[in-house]
Amino acid sequence: MESAAPSAVTVAIDGPSGTGKSSTSKAVAAKLGLRYLDTGAQYRAITWWMITNGIDTDDPQAIALAAGKPAIVSGTDPSAPTITVDGQDASGPIRTQEVTSKVSAVSAVPEVRALITDLQRSIAAEAAEAGGIVVEGRDIGTTVLPDADLKIFLTASAEARAARRSGELRGKEAADLAATKEALVKRDAADSGRKTSPLAKAGDAVEVDTTELTLDQVIECVVTLVEERRSK
Repeated sequence: MESAAPSAVTVAIDGPSGTGKSSTSKAVAAKLGLRYLDTGAQYRAITWWMITNGIDTDDPQAIALAAGKPAIVSGTDPSAPTITVDGQDASGPIRTQEVTSKVSAVSAVPEVRALITDLQRSIAAEAAEAGGIVVEGRDIGTTVLPDADLKIFLTASAEARAARRSGELRGKEAADLAATKEALVKRDAADSGRKTSPLAKAGDAVEVDTTELTLDQVIECVVTLVEERRSK
């Protein structure tokens, strides 16, 4: 007798920068045959579009008026996730320090969050029909997908997160550890303090502290949690 195919599952992985969300989410999705969505890339994409088109990123009203103009498309293959803006590959441009420094302000605008949230829900719903998806971000379990089958909140000390992020930036843009830590703490405060969909742990989320764990250990932990939920 053939064993039953695993049931579809929607996994929400939230947490601040530097906790390993992207690497973990992509690897878990690939291992389990799920789709993958980097919601942070979508907010970076709209921020990059604002900068490129001369929109004042310190003016919430200007951002709100322009929010619906760019066409953002996310590819959900975990082995090769893509992000395009108006048909242009934006995977490189959205990772600059300029975008990083402005994305919190842009993503805090309610009109931006409403548009991107609708896009994320549409992608997740489509993926659910094909077996499931791992969606990573900062408000997935609390706002975007409050009914996700499994919610995970990754954490790590500020020092550990700064070391990881500084290592990611090395060779691309100079970033010393102290400056990186300061930037992370500042963004944590902005993301946690915004009025619309702040960074927060969902009440029913499983918290995983990655400070002392290797990436492989974090991946294995999350894979186990997903498989346990799938089997229920």
